[in-house]
Amino acid sequence: MIRTGILNPALLSLLARVRHTNTLVIADRGFPFWPDLETVDLSLVDDTPTVAQVVTALRPNFFIGRVFTATQVHEANSAGKLARHLAALDGLPITFEPHIELKKRVPFAIGLIRTGDTTQYGNLILESA
Repeated sequence: MIRTGILNPALLSLLARVRHTNTLVIADRGFPFWPDLETVDLSLVDDTPTVAQVVTALRPNFFIGRVFTATQVHEANSAGKLARHLAALDGLPITFEPHIELKKRVPFAIGLIRTGDTTQYGNLILESA
């Protein structure tokens, strides 16, 4: 029995299949459904869990090479909310790009993790190193 770290079996299975330079989408609660993309839905209620909480849980066992996120995240959120959201990415190279460009990366991901996050444009795409 797993006693520490990630306990969700569907999430563990998804993570085990990520290889070098593969990507994983960490999405907010309103992110569109992608029928051809395996989705692990962790959403419970608004902001539980957040994208930042999921990234924090992944970091000990997932070597993140870089992160992609929408430029709109800056203008759509308060400074405090943005700081909390980006804190989980401390030390990681982040590429900010228009939301429409970010969504073009989604179909190439290994999978998507849906959260309950309400951070506008708070979706992240993590690329494994």
